[in-house]
Amino acid sequence: MPSPYLIFLLLLLHQFTAVSSIGVNYGTIANNLPPPAQVAQFIKDKTIIDRVKIFDMNPDIIRGFANTGILLSVTVPNGDIAALANRRAARRWVTSNIKPFYPQTKINHILVGNEVLHWGDQNMITNLVPAMRAIHNALKRAGVGEIKVTTPHSLIILERSNPPSSAQFRTGWDQNILAPMLLFHRQSKSPFMVNPYPYFSWTPQNDRFTLFHRNHGIHDGPGGKWKLGFPDVEIAVGEVGWPSAGDPGMTQTTVDNARWHNLNILKKAGSGVGTPLMPGHRFETFIFALFNENLKSGSIAERNFGLFRPDFSPVYDIGIMRGQVNIALS
Repeated sequence: MPSPYLIFLLLLLHQFTAVSSIGVNYGTIANNLPPPAQVAQFIKDKTIIDRVKIFDMNPDIIRGFANTGILLSVTVPNGDIAALANRRAARRWVTSNIKPFYPQTKINHILVGNEVLHWGDQNMITNLVPAMRAIHNALKRAGVGEIKVTTPHSLIILERSNPPSSAQFRTGWDQNILAPMLLFHRQSKSPFMVNPYPYFSWTPQNDRFTLFHRNHGIHDGPGGKWKLGFPDVEIAVGEVGWPSAGDPGMTQTTVDNARWHNLNILKKAGSGVGTPLMPGHRFETFIFALFNENLKSGSIAERNFGLFRPDFSPVYDIGIMRGQVNIALS
């Protein structure tokens, strides 16, 4: 009979595994990445990552995750949104792009565009919610209605956010786009997905706050809660991360800062502490990104958000490799 100590240890390890799961964004703007099937096998065998988000409908990647048990979120290109607001087009799209791969590949989210309100033109924006509804209806018609439909947002959707109690959606988008979208999320039981990056709001003055170091916090008095309603809609974190290198003079972009930020993201995501408005809540979270991507445009930082190099060696350690002590929970 196993000793009480061994039983306790097994229960403890099971608990750690349960709360340690984390998602990652798998970007492919690079010319040196390994084949998708090899990537999927690495994630399955070597890491605790249990969900992956991609930025397109690449069939090689979707096929590569077949029979791995890893949850996959796939993305409709922004340019396809207007056409998919048509119900027949949405049904044809599901037949061509989802049915051949599911359920062998555990597709759990279809993301309709990426930060459409930030980057999209008016035609994309106008058709965003209709396309989400059309794809959702097409999934139900095809017998795969368990796949949830959402769309990731940058924080440009907010008119202001400091202090948090004063936050509100941008005028015009709030009632015309976001309220109907939140109604769709409520009806379909899908999450409202946001891409919050403390990195992009970093200043020397708020360094300790944005990097999870001990700090005095920010005092915020009582404010309007759930100004559009919909307190029952789940929230998912589509992208959050920190670069490990940057241009000269970018003192915040270091390996130590990237490690500490993402270590705390992993810890917070699994803690169940939640937020002041949503206590005791876990948020599905995807770290950006899986790999450093050498062909991304912009600053050096844009090419150095990865947890791993293309040869699968870790850029730094946040305890996501299997068979090691989970430092995020120690």
